Amino acid sequence: MAYNRGRMTYHRRKVCRFCADSSIAIDYKDSRMLRYFTTERGKIIPRRISGNCAKHQRILTVAIKRARNIALLPFTTSTIR
Repeated sequence: MAYNRGRMTYHRRKVCRFCADSSIAIDYKDSRMLRYFTTERGKIIPRRISGNCAKHQRILTVAIKRARNIALLPFTTSTIR
C-alpha cells in the first residue's frame, strides 16, 4: 500500500489577498508591493504559489511588466560570469 497509514494530509487553500481585502490596490507605481510577487531572479511568482485568483494574477502581471518597462523593477538580476 502506497498511502500513509492513519495520516490524513490537509492542504490549506490559499486565499487571494486582493479578494480578501478590497482596500489593497494593484498599482504599477507601488514597487514595494510588486516585489513580493517576484523572485530574487526577477521572475513573476505563479498563481499556484502566490495564491492569487486568476483575475488578480492577470492584473498583477500587467502591473509588474509596466513597472519593469519604466525601470521601477528589474527584468533580471545582474549576474557576472
